[in-house]
Amino acid sequence: MIITKRALPRRTVLRGLGATIALPLLDGMVPALTALAQTVARSKPRLGVVYVPHGAVMNNWTPALDGAGFEFTPILQPLAGFGDHLSVLTGLDHAPGAQMPGDPAGGHGRITGAFLTGVHAKPTEGADFEAGTSMDQIAAAHLGQQTQLASLEVGIGLPEFGGACDAGFSCAYISTLSWSTPTTPLPMESNPRALFERLFGDGTSTDPAARRERRARDRSILDAVTAKVARLQNGLGAADRAKLTDYLTAVRDVERRIQRAESEVERELPVVDRPAAGIPASFDEYVKLMFDLQVLAYQADLTRVITFLMTPELSAQTYPEIGVPDPHHALSHHENKPESLAKLTKVGSYHTELFAYYLDKLRATEDGEASLLDQVMILYGSGMSNSNLHNIQNLPILLAGGGAGRLPRGQHIRYPEKTPLTNLYMTLLGKLDVPVEQFGDSTGTLQHLTDV
Repeated sequence: MIITKRALPRRTVLRGLGATIALPLLDGMVPALTALAQTVARSKPRLGVVYVPHGAVMNNWTPALDGAGFEFTPILQPLAGFGDHLSVLTGLDHAPGAQMPGDPAGGHGRITGAFLTGVHAKPTEGADFEAGTSMDQIAAAHLGQQTQLASLEVGIGLPEFGGACDAGFSCAYISTLSWSTPTTPLPMESNPRALFERLFGDGTSTDPAARRERRARDRSILDAVTAKVARLQNGLGAADRAKLTDYLTAVRDVERRIQRAESEVERELPVVDRPAAGIPASFDEYVKLMFDLQVLAYQADLTRVITFLMTPELSAQTYPEIGVPDPHHALSHHENKPESLAKLTKVGSYHTELFAYYLDKLRATEDGEASLLDQVMILYGSGMSNSNLHNIQNLPILLAGGGAGRLPRGQHIRYPEKTPLTNLYMTLLGKLDVPVEQFGDSTGTLQHLTDV
């Protein structure tokens, strides 16, 4: 707390902090220098991660044929229309998610905590959770200076961070995929309206006039807050001055982002109204709305890094709309019963159907001389394979998108047993021009993906 005889209204500081944390898209993000500069700016690859819980029925996921021309299995069938925009990767293991001697029985927290961090999550049910900096945040630290938001974290059906969700593991481990430091899990946004407001401010739509008005208001807020805080610095103790310095650093970062936006032309966006308050009752509508907002974030170049948790591990989500009223987690302990495996296959197919909706929206959205689907690289998959055993070997993983010409497409690649999943992360970070010598238990990059 800053103690001073000079009054600084708390709401003023909060408004300043709000502008720092939740600046909207201010205007277009592409420099208006030349047509060539536009093309180069718009060809920057984006990184996405879409996580589905409870593994997959691997016999109904894994293609029998390797290479190009592989068949689309029952779970992959909804993606058949995107065969030239995706690759299925078989044989990747994630040893950091394995149960170690002395670990508690809970597997879901350990597996999710390790998924993007490449680190064995510390067993704890308290607030002393620890994993590692996640792959998406390493990318965001490198790419974030180029966009309004360094990254976007989105999820559905998320528990609170506090307390235990799994035997021996804090809820923090299954509530997010993203960790900015080994002890800082990043909250994921699950409310569509709140996600819209994080992207576009508290306006009612993406209309350009509304965005210009919001930009002017934010600059006025920042100017007022900066001036008032600057007047407080005289006479403060060292600790308070340090706090003010940190605060002003954040304010200056927002000012830099506003100046960047003001120097750029407006980017044309579809006019989208702010979502209604609350969560859509239909799971189908809910997921599609969250995908729509992610497409807008990429289209506006507001961020180039997005993670999406399409329900967390231990989710009890039911799917009566596809004839599966069973809670997903309970069903995932299938005990090899044919009826349960058939229902799990339906759930897996439904998830890839929703993912196909996302890919279709990306393909239909122009980005320079290509589509957003040509520019993104999206990892889709789960941290376990056989959910009945919590296996972390031979994970169900695929890559979608073209990565701005940096990803090979249209093939099923089978890697040798025990190939680390983190080798895929090393490969993707390399394609994003993010310099990393090693990540987690990586042993190198993935052959057949580094050739492009």
